[in-house]
Amino acid sequence: MDFTEIYKQSGNLASFSPGAHFILNVVENTLIVRRTDTLQITRTWTVSAPSSTATILSNSKSTPLSSGVSPEAWISHAGWSCDSEYLLAASAKKGIVEVFKLRDENWNARIEAGVEGLLKAEWAPDGRHILCFSQWGLRVTIWSLVTGNATYIQFPIHPDKGYAFRSDSRYFVLAERHRSKDAIGVYDATDCYKLVRHFPVPTSNLSSLALSPTGNHIAVWEGILEYKLQILSLAGDVQGTFSPKPNPGFGVRNAAWHPAGMFLAVAGWDDKIHILDGLTWSAAATLELSSKIPAGATLWREPSNWLETTQGRGFLSYERLQGPQTISLQRTDPTKPNPKSGAVQLEWNKTGTLLLVRFENCSTVVHLYDFPASSDPFVPRLRCVLQHAKPVLQAQWNPVRKGSLALCSGSSSIYTWSDEWIGENGVEEDMAECIGVPANTKFETRSIKWAPDGKGLVLLDKEVFCCAFEVEEDSTES
Repeated sequence: MDFTEIYKQSGNLASFSPGAHFILNVVENTLIVRRTDTLQITRTWTVSAPSSTATILSNSKSTPLSSGVSPEAWISHAGWSCDSEYLLAASAKKGIVEVFKLRDENWNARIEAGVEGLLKAEWAPDGRHILCFSQWGLRVTIWSLVTGNATYIQFPIHPDKGYAFRSDSRYFVLAERHRSKDAIGVYDATDCYKLVRHFPVPTSNLSSLALSPTGNHIAVWEGILEYKLQILSLAGDVQGTFSPKPNPGFGVRNAAWHPAGMFLAVAGWDDKIHILDGLTWSAAATLELSSKIPAGATLWREPSNWLETTQGRGFLSYERLQGPQTISLQRTDPTKPNPKSGAVQLEWNKTGTLLLVRFENCSTVVHLYDFPASSDPFVPRLRCVLQHAKPVLQAQWNPVRKGSLALCSGSSSIYTWSDEWIGENGVEEDMAECIGVPANTKFETRSIKWAPDGKGLVLLDKEVFCCAFEVEEDSTES
């Protein structure tokens, strides 16, 4: 990989444009756009004074920094529209959202939150509407850049989860709470977010929801106290209910639909992953965390002190251990609140042939499970385990390639796993590598973001970022 220089950023706000031609990043109250090929700055905008309402309501006495900008005026949310034409920059504490146009530096739109405040702002999939979540769960406001009009939806349960767009962007599904009861609202995103249907949900304390890739089913589940997941149709009919027996006494923690909607992976706090089939909604398979790694799986272990040995330059393969191996698990006390157990991440790769799982009580480890093709017997198996010296902070599948994974653990490096390595016999093999970030100053990779074309990564430290790009082989002959 080739690495760029290191640049300042704040709020972990740095990302590629949808076409991967530009990169935005934020420095305090300034939005910066750079070209991907040269990293040269092409546009900068500054988020201006806060709304009058937010100024009156603010009781903060924070002291401005040496730059003269109070941290409360910093940009808290930023992002690209789906076609890379527009960018939004929001300052949640000041209750404002600024919208800019990439090809017209003088064009600007502004949204000012009222007394309900602003918790977060993000683009709708069409790139012409902006969702603004108010404080205290009062409402979601959808602003149109085309008409300038707003649509208001009251009482969302969660601002950070509990909502989804159908894969074709036609419908917006939102978990709501009316008169102390859970409900689902379905809104037509192509018709000014008009209400299509509204129905109660058979939950007492809805924790979150997941919309199937086909848009035909919604999975909803209870909070931490009850392991119960319901499958609903988009019309609100209950299609199935899953509650494992014996019930572990904990609730559902995560759920992830297979990309084709064939299966639903469900995890609680009991270190088990249940794979529900799309017909009976019962467990077709159960994957359970164990300290013993079976003989058919590979343990990839990060070499000790490799960063010191290589001085953070170049790359080094993991140690590959085959045959029965063991890993250490942290013991948890289920009687205490917030137990350190269960899957903190469930993520399918692009084709649904691999499932990535990170368990909280073995935070340095990533598990990859193999899923058979539809024509083969349904017997998922543990394919490999990636073990690291420090807890894994983030792991992400490549958005384009089915067998490419990147990880980070807060060290001056990134880690990759791939099943695309061509071995000596010409057959594809697995390969896991540790790659040092060649920075002249201390750089700790705390977060990673893939480019949409899968050819590069944004690496983020607390206050700086850099980019890493794959070195493409030159196919031309000299």
